[in-house]
Amino acid sequence: MKAIISSTGFSSQNVYLTIMRYFPWLTTLVVFPIFAGSLTFFFPHKGNKIYRWYTLCICLLELILAAYVFGYHFQFDKKLMQLKEDFQWIDVFDFHWRLGVDGLSIGPILLTGFITTLASLAAWPVTRNSQLFYFLMLAMYSGQIGLFFSKDLLLFFIMWEFELIPVYLLLSMWGGKKRLYSATKFILYTAGGSIFLLIGILGMSLYASNKPTLDFEGLMNQSYPIFLEIIFYIGFLIAYAIKLPIIPLHTWLPDTHGEAHYSTCMLLAGILLKMGAYGLIRINMELLPHAHSIFSPWLVIIGTIQIIYGASTSLGQRNLKKRIAYSSVSHMGFIAIGIGSITDMGLNGAIFQMLSHGFIGAALFFLVGTCCDRIRLVYLEEMGGISISMSKIFSLFSSFSMASLALPGISGFIAEFLIFLGLITSQKYLLMAKIIIIFVMAIGIILTPIYLLSMLRQMFYGYKFFHVSERNFFVSDSGSRELFLSICLFLPIIGIGIYPDFVFSLSIEKVQTILSNYYIG
Repeated sequence: MKAIISSTGFSSQNVYLTIMRYFPWLTTLVVFPIFAGSLTFFFPHKGNKIYRWYTLCICLLELILAAYVFGYHFQFDKKLMQLKEDFQWIDVFDFHWRLGVDGLSIGPILLTGFITTLASLAAWPVTRNSQLFYFLMLAMYSGQIGLFFSKDLLLFFIMWEFELIPVYLLLSMWGGKKRLYSATKFILYTAGGSIFLLIGILGMSLYASNKPTLDFEGLMNQSYPIFLEIIFYIGFLIAYAIKLPIIPLHTWLPDTHGEAHYSTCMLLAGILLKMGAYGLIRINMELLPHAHSIFSPWLVIIGTIQIIYGASTSLGQRNLKKRIAYSSVSHMGFIAIGIGSITDMGLNGAIFQMLSHGFIGAALFFLVGTCCDRIRLVYLEEMGGISISMSKIFSLFSSFSMASLALPGISGFIAEFLIFLGLITSQKYLLMAKIIIIFVMAIGIILTPIYLLSMLRQMFYGYKFFHVSERNFFVSDSGSRELFLSICLFLPIIGIGIYPDFVFSLSIEKVQTILSNYYIG
């Protein structure tokens, strides 16, 4: 064998490098979680422990593999799609399996792997039908990273729809008392938005110059009549506004978070909401620049209103889970403003906020879930004095609440500060308009510590009400699993807050490429 290789002029090292270069890494990353998850149905039933460890190992292996692929096969100084894979899928309709990765998608992909791994660890208390639970979690994992890898509109739509099924089942089978109502509301909203997404995809592909195409790269150079581009933009915007969410299409979110198991909430807040922001940048901003330039002021206005609305509504919530859910609605307003600013700093801030809120939102929902499981209460007026017996959870809750209100040195501060600067330096808006918007945003930022500190006061300070019986109240403080998971979430929040260049090195080249399509004057 060595003689054959040497006679042909190839060394074993060159053969290895060639195989590694052309290996379908992205397809492997997409297919592996759901394939590995389906194997659990062939396991002999020996309790929940085997499913827990198996799922955790699969998530860790997937995350390590993704880190290896991006570390050794991705060139960060290139602006174009890399590791591209293009396979003929359905010959009759000329559908392709097109995958690729660039600076915009690499951050959400790593975030997905990290949050899903920790969510699988958070789901260990789930004992009822855990085999199916963990399979759905891995299937959702495949759908989400498949969407971030997609460079084909049809594949993007399929992945967008595919991850809805696991979410619906996780809500309807492992939720609270109103789980069926919440799951039905979620599927009606998201499936309704998907109709507009599909119409926009079909319209863009059929209007292509030479022949119908669904390839992102082919559609980047496509021009449309302005009226038609606006119609496409509105269709995509409705779908993404539901998922992000943007008011008034946000009402599914508090109900869903209020009823879902906290490991599912981690996936929803940490990843699913970011899919809407990613689609808004990837398709609306990159493929429909003229329409985005027209609609960007409306995104800024709605985002500003959303910051105030989410913060003020959160302050009035009695349900602890819904208070955190409305805080997510408020923080998503910053992403809308950053995308609407059409500036380098604003768009980088929006991408940074996607990742920052992914960590902070997942952490808050995890702590809310573990806390409510222990005290068996969800209404704030029934709580009080919990810090006496749950000092570790109190410390963790306080730390992540400080992160959520964007203290300096934490990731949220960098994101919101960049979005502020992006709006201030934008040449698209008049000075008076920018002053008014920034003033309103500042009010929302003031409301954020009010509802967070009020929540901490009601939960952890004072005295618990006498009608709460001792046997139903807290049993124990945070265990080693909860501490480990919380520390794992807190480290990247501090890390990218102190050294934000780690995130900017991924996205800055792609952001400049996207903004090169815009001429503001």
